[in-house]
Amino acid sequence: MLVVAAALGLLIGLIVGAIGGGGAILALPVLVYVLGDPIGPASTASLVVVAVAAGVGAGAVAVHGQVCWRLALTFSAPAAAGALLGALANTAVSAQLLLLSFVPVMLVAAGATWARSGAGEPDADRGCPDPPTERIVAAGLSVGMLTGFFGVGGGFVIVPVLTLMMGVGFRRAVATSLVIITLTGTVALVSHVAAGATISADVTAALAVPTALGAFAGTVFSRRVPQVLLGRLFAIIVASVACLLLVDALLLGGPPGS
Repeated sequence: MLVVAAALGLLIGLIVGAIGGGGAILALPVLVYVLGDPIGPASTASLVVVAVAAGVGAGAVAVHGQVCWRLALTFSAPAAAGALLGALANTAVSAQLLLLSFVPVMLVAAGATWARSGAGEPDADRGCPDPPTERIVAAGLSVGMLTGFFGVGGGFVIVPVLTLMMGVGFRRAVATSLVIITLTGTVALVSHVAAGATISADVTAALAVPTALGAFAGTVFSRRVPQVLLGRLFAIIVASVACLLLVDALLLGGPPGS
């Protein structure tokens, strides 16, 4: 199973590095179904995985000057507050409800990613726009709540928000998203631990290490692979996993440890 987890971790990392997030939305099912982690600890462990991977990816793209730092820092502050609220809500719901709530989020993410990939001129560099601060704050708070509640990095929402709502070019949105994910994922992780959450160190490391390696590789290969192809492949994968999770929760009794 560790070999399978390592291979999937590389794939998750490639997704994180190439399209600016989305890896944690797949990390949670891998932790639960492949590595056998209960869904509660898995939601916390997925934050470790995504924070490490996003940090590696952010470092790789920051040196090329692609990060919109004002957006990243302004977005991250309210996102951190939202992550705290989401983490507190996470402890108040059952594993079954958490999983069922996760499915529509995955489907929305898949649809948004598919739409974004066909939005036209995904590689155009428009520079860093200057949207109203209140718009950035509202978006950051909403994404942060998702991050804390579901134990995900939020990149599957951040990149569409940056590109479709704030006019950031695709590649800059990816780079900026990786910085935001690193900051908000770390805050959400601290919130989970402060709320009493625990993780399995060996299980988490088994996925985090290959995911970090994959994230670095993803930032390199994303410059050579059409973003439309990456985005639509990711949308298909996420939608498929969401359907499998729904069938398992409703018909097969839910994940191990629930």
